[in-house]
Amino acid sequence: MAYQGNTVFSEVRDRIAYLTLNRPDRLNAITAEMAREISEAVADANADDEVRVIVLQGAGRAFCAGYDLKIYAEGGAEHQGPVWDPIKDFRAMKTVTDYFLSLWRSPKPTIAKVHGYAVAGGSDIALACDMVVMAQDARIGYMPARIWGCPTTAMWVYRLGAERAKRMLLTGDTIDGIKAERWGLVIDTVPADELDAAVDRLARRMSGVPTNQLVMQKMTINQAYDNMGLQSTQNMAILFDGITRHSPEGRWFVDFAQEHGFEAAVQWRDSGRFMPDGGGEVPQRDEIDEMRRELEARRSSNS
Repeated sequence: MAYQGNTVFSEVRDRIAYLTLNRPDRLNAITAEMAREISEAVADANADDEVRVIVLQGAGRAFCAGYDLKIYAEGGAEHQGPVWDPIKDFRAMKTVTDYFLSLWRSPKPTIAKVHGYAVAGGSDIALACDMVVMAQDARIGYMPARIWGCPTTAMWVYRLGAERAKRMLLTGDTIDGIKAERWGLVIDTVPADELDAAVDRLARRMSGVPTNQLVMQKMTINQAYDNMGLQSTQNMAILFDGITRHSPEGRWFVDFAQEHGFEAAVQWRDSGRFMPDGGGEVPQRDEIDEMRRELEARRSSNS
């Protein structure tokens, strides 16, 4: 049995289901359809008696670069008007978050294979898996913590502890696979050309264990996190995510993206430039050009 969706597909080999995010032209950026298809593919793998372990990977140059901001920021899809209905937003985002968390709640164990980028919403997906194996040169982080986002799965603190979670979410910085392993965010990191083999070894090791043993061990561990309030933390994070996208600052970010394109808005956000409380005027073209010159000079000096 193999799942075939428009944005996610799977194949089964040696008791392992390999689920692939398949929007490589957009660095596997998330759409509502992709989120739903992740959940469907996980359910399909759990229904297949041949499958014991699930591996999630990305086609092309990245695992997942987050939500498709060309659709959701620049295009304004799902962004409410001047009057924000928090419950309407909560219902929509909880649905998507639950799709991601199908990986965490899957009875069968899940492994994220991260190359390129697992950033923004892509980090939500990766950290919803039971284990993450990461290429050394890959990057993981949640840049929308700077503006226009709150990680709805809330997995950063449960994986890193309070201080390092704050270090990531109060800056929006990304880290490479080497630091992610050192901090305990991921289980292993290897050179990019060894990533496939490393994940296959781990998955094969697990796939020799009877399914009921795998399920019981995973349920016991997950229950400990439920007892620590994982669900209530996620509910708060989902509500806060809606607020960040409809606050004056969130609306400023959307205005920025719609006026100058999402790439310019993201560059401004990630460069560390000042973002005003309460929104305010969107930067002018000359300010954006100056930013890009500075970023190019910084890249040149680092090369």
